[in-house]
Amino acid sequence: MRSYKKLVRDLIPDIIKGNGEEPVTRILDDAEYKLELEKKLVEECNEVLSADMSEERLEELADVVEVIRALASVEGKTFEDVLDIAKKKRDKRGAFGQKIFLEEVK
Repeated sequence: MRSYKKLVRDLIPDIIKGNGEEPVTRILDDAEYKLELEKKLVEECNEVLSADMSEERLEELADVVEVIRALASVEGKTFEDVLDIAKKKRDKRGAFGQKIFLEEVK
């Protein structure tokens, strides 16, 4: 028996059953769910950083997006709300496209 003790995507238990194995799961309460989503965000961000190929990195970025979508929902917001706020911040403060690295302010 393998132990995971982590939040997984909704269809993972069915996939495990399809492989002839038996998943042992439970449904988290709201506080546990939020905490596990936060842990999952860190896990997925670390996987982005360790991904080698561009396709693998895109897969990991997609996982980050899905966690962000779920975290927004926990906060009573939608992913579109997050994107709207990101656009407003980009319009007000810029993006990261110019590769500006601030050394210091004198």
